[in-house]
Amino acid sequence: MTLTLQRVEAPDLCEGSEWTVVDQDVLAEQIARIAVGQYRHVARILLGAGASAANVIQAAKKDAVALLSLKPEEKPWHRDGWVFQAISWIAAHSDGSVAIRAPHLIKAHKGFDGLKLEFSDTGAVTAVVVFEDKATDNPRDTIRDDVWPGIVRLEQGERSNELSQEVSALLETQLKSFPDLDVDAAVQEIAWKEARRYRVAITVDKSHANAKLRMALFKDFDSHAPGDTSRRLAETMHVSDLRPWMQAFANLVITKINGLPDNV
Repeated sequence: MTLTLQRVEAPDLCEGSEWTVVDQDVLAEQIARIAVGQYRHVARILLGAGASAANVIQAAKKDAVALLSLKPEEKPWHRDGWVFQAISWIAAHSDGSVAIRAPHLIKAHKGFDGLKLEFSDTGAVTAVVVFEDKATDNPRDTIRDDVWPGIVRLEQGERSNELSQEVSALLETQLKSFPDLDVDAAVQEIAWKEARRYRVAITVDKSHANAKLRMALFKDFDSHAPGDTSRRLAETMHVSDLRPWMQAFANLVITKINGLPDNV
């Protein structure tokens, strides 16, 4: 286990958990596998299926190292954002979910940070979860000024074409498990607001370390995404000094990338 997720109660406001890194070394290796394009290898491990070591071509290693590296004078925001999105993707597997969109490999990606589908026991799609993943030194400002407006736009129907396309592609990956799944009907079903859920994951420091302060961080979540509490998912990862931690962790991931077995 690389992460533990401790549930945090915020009655009537949101549901969610706090993430704690249990094994940074293993987490770095998993991020390294994602960076070289082997997310399926990581997913099998996260879902308990196990996976044998997979070799990696040198070109993939080179691209992965570039993804984790900063050019001279380059700010770390996009690199750190990608790393946190990859950690978020790993955390999303904690409940055994399999319908999670593959992590992207672009530092300045402008699409959805992540997507997950939830199913009933009969295979019917019950919800689409839209991820908002933010690695930031200013969590409350980021949520208020960036995340909330984005959620409002989605609630108003903006980006519906993009969401439908992403969900369609994700649903098609489930046809093997649910051969009777009507992809088009499922897409229509999740177009309704109540079927959309929002999972806001953000880095925090000690200023939001307890439940009361954490609740203040997500203030007004219920007014921007109204409805049942299950529509509002709030995730936090405590990092005392974000940018130095991210730099050290990125360096560790690069070490793991270079240590992956070569495909010769």
